[in-house]
Amino acid sequence: MASALNFLLITLIISISFTTITHGAFSEQSYITLPSEKLTHLHFYYHDIRNDKNPTVVQIVDTPKNVPNGFGSIFAMDDVMTEGPELTSKQVGRAQGLFALASLQDLGMTMLTNFAFTEGIYAGSTISMLGRNPISEENREMPIVGGTGVFRFARGFAIANSVMPISTPQHFVVEYNITLSHP
Repeated sequence: MASALNFLLITLIISISFTTITHGAFSEQSYITLPSEKLTHLHFYYHDIRNDKNPTVVQIVDTPKNVPNGFGSIFAMDDVMTEGPELTSKQVGRAQGLFALASLQDLGMTMLTNFAFTEGIYAGSTISMLGRNPISEENREMPIVGGTGVFRFARGFAIANSVMPISTPQHFVVEYNITLSHP
């Protein structure tokens, strides 16, 4: 009898504890506290290379010629990221992802880009950016929606500017200033 009573009591305690933690739903409330947030500023350049020999950007979906602004065209990229605007500057990572011309009214792209760092204290970490890039404007702001490694739980924004004085149709240079909040 005592054994059965103990079993019933333990079952009741476990069931009450489980109900308290999950609130009777499929999810749980975590009581883990994250460390204090850091604010990090990053500055780098990436290089779109569009040539026949070693391209870092390729078009994977083309659209009919009668569609304005290339609307619907999709590209894949694996661009070198450097400390300075010159391609010979120190490499700090790769900008990898997809972008699509997604506006009928202007040259607006939707970008899904992972900035994968290969040098310094951020080596092995990534930052994910997803948003609209109105490429003909200056100071284009796009959201940072996450990251990995050092940048796990990252959020913030990126400011992009085309470096027109040194860019060509075959080698387009973009400057990025990124501000992140992360643990």
